[in-house]
Amino acid sequence: MQASHILRKYDPSQWGGTETAMQRLIQGLQQHGISSRVHAPHHPNANDTDLLRAAGAEIQRYRAFVPVAGISAAQREALISWGGNLFSFDLFWQLRASGADVMHSHALNRLAGISLLAARTRGVPHVITLHGGALDIPDEVNARLTAPLKGGFEWGKSLGMLVRSRRVLRNTDAIFTCNPREAALLQKKYPAQRIIVQPHSVPAAEYAIDSRGAARQAFPQIAGRDLIIKVARLDPAKNLPWLVRQMPAIKRRHPRAMLVLAGAGTTQSVVEELHSEISRLGLSNDVLLTGGLGLGSAELIGLIQSARLLVLSSTAEPFGIVILEAWAAGTPVLSSRTSGAASLIENGRTGLLYNLDQAADFHSGIDTLMLNNKLHRHLRAEAREHVRAEFDVPTIGRRVARVYEELIEAKKRKGSKTSLSHQPVKFAAKLS
Repeated sequence: MQASHILRKYDPSQWGGTETAMQRLIQGLQQHGISSRVHAPHHPNANDTDLLRAAGAEIQRYRAFVPVAGISAAQREALISWGGNLFSFDLFWQLRASGADVMHSHALNRLAGISLLAARTRGVPHVITLHGGALDIPDEVNARLTAPLKGGFEWGKSLGMLVRSRRVLRNTDAIFTCNPREAALLQKKYPAQRIIVQPHSVPAAEYAIDSRGAARQAFPQIAGRDLIIKVARLDPAKNLPWLVRQMPAIKRRHPRAMLVLAGAGTTQSVVEELHSEISRLGLSNDVLLTGGLGLGSAELIGLIQSARLLVLSSTAEPFGIVILEAWAAGTPVLSSRTSGAASLIENGRTGLLYNLDQAADFHSGIDTLMLNNKLHRHLRAEAREHVRAEFDVPTIGRRVARVYEELIEAKKRKGSKTSLSHQPVKFAAKLS
């Protein structure tokens, strides 16, 4: 079986949660006899040694653009890097010629409309994974998504109508979402739709190999420090400046504490604010910015293993794949109470949760994980057992493969009598 995966962005130099989930899904599917082709927009950093190709996928690039006039280059870049509604004319023809048995969109809106149209014209199943959510999105995140559009004219609405982008969630064959809250909201809005809560995965055995020596060699300044690590791209939703501002209070109670922020700087304004806050608060020796580290690299795994705890301070986190990585590495987790973290963590058993608007709640969690060795050991043991049983790469790959097989069989049973709601001949002609 062959699956075509559609991405709205793939820059190997700006690796994040979606890319990590994709890499592990490709590996898991491969273990169950499914090959993958990834369709992603052209990008200057595209290369022949990226991690998705190394995982066994074929990479095919397509031309895409932001159909918005009157915005600056910085606004356009922001739309491309985070949440912009892209369009492509040649993606449809790529997918038509792909020979895929199933099409799997990891994007919404116009790109999902194009891939759904291609799937319908070929008579193959189409599924969508919601990596960033569709209905369970906080207002502040929605505001950031639309901010780059200010002052511009979005002329692409007619293109969206062409591929019926507003109906993709209603018309796709199945929707994967990674947390139960999103699933419940979707089921209420689309009661006839097949919606599957499908978590992401982690190669548990790799994260259990002791790599702390590699971390100490790469970052000698961590020696003798109690590390609080955050693994995330430096973008607004991760709420990193807030975390830095908590460090003076943490240092007063835990003098050996060091905050490690491991991730690439994807949003320049966030990078600048972080450096400004670190300087203003006199934390140059107490906050380490590692920059981007390779997925699954010994340095990154070793940093997680060396940490007393991993912390999430995100304002929105549909899933939180770093939680699985910390569990597999044997590091307890303290997370803000986002929908993703709340669905993964059983408070007090596999981790601790706190409310972002209650700083005392956060600091209580820090103190507990710094000082309570018995609870620390308990959380490590419970989380490791849980991640191995439920979130290992082959386990998740098998579940997705099973859905593909069921949908393909259903299409075969319907045969040529399947009703194509997208009127493929008419729309294919328009796209040409």
